[in-house]
Amino acid sequence: MDLAAFNACPADDLRPVLTACLDVPRWADAVLAGRPYPDLVTLKSAASLTLFPSEIHDAMAAHPRIGEKSSGAPAAEQSGVDNAAREKFLAANAEYEQRFGHVYLVCASGRSGEELLAILRERMTNDPGTELRVAGEELVKIALLRLEKAVTS
Repeated sequence: MDLAAFNACPADDLRPVLTACLDVPRWADAVLAGRPYPDLVTLKSAASLTLFPSEIHDAMAAHPRIGEKSSGAPAAEQSGVDNAAREKFLAANAEYEQRFGHVYLVCASGRSGEELLAILRERMTNDPGTELRVAGEELVKIALLRLEKAVTS
């Protein structure tokens, strides 16, 4: 939909579009409350919220592991992960999840499987609080990409 339609759309009709981008009610409410937006830059700025830890955990539950096929996530979001990299992610994901207690989350768009694996290994040095914050930032990056696809200028 274009920005004019986004601004004019009833909130109840728009909420599913927003929750498909990021399933965090407070985020969707904030984006809806900021309408009308004069341009996409302002919309993306409003959508760049810092998520609370509980919101990060809830939103992560809807994301597949990097390297796994999912019926919910657009294939392009993990397009850099080929079959060879997918095998490497099995062990890396298990190690990450054992350390942090949640899935490895990264904005994968435009990145190769090897790059994503290197990022995972680098993030293994984070403490759990820092890693949760980083995962939240990655969730917002993913949401902004999805929002850009959903709303055009």
